[in-house]
Amino acid sequence: MQHRHLQSQEFTPAAVDDIIRRGGWRDWVALRRAAHRDAEVRERIRRVCGSLTREPRQENAQRLSFWNKYVQRLSATVG
Repeated sequence: MQHRHLQSQEFTPAAVDDIIRRGGWRDWVALRRAAHRDAEVRERIRRVCGSLTREPRQENAQRLSFWNKYVQRLSATVG
């Protein structure tokens, strides 16, 4: 899936948001790999999801909540 905000392989906050909301399995795998490699990507995921999960009726709330919890646990184990 071509994401509108993904320039080269940089995971900008807009690209992270687009991947989580509109992406498919392969897109999430790429984001997961980037999160494992780069603390900056984990922080972007945390910021994107954290600001959006405050709205309880937010569209894609389950995806946002999953990714938010995922990076919290990953950060605790990876450092």
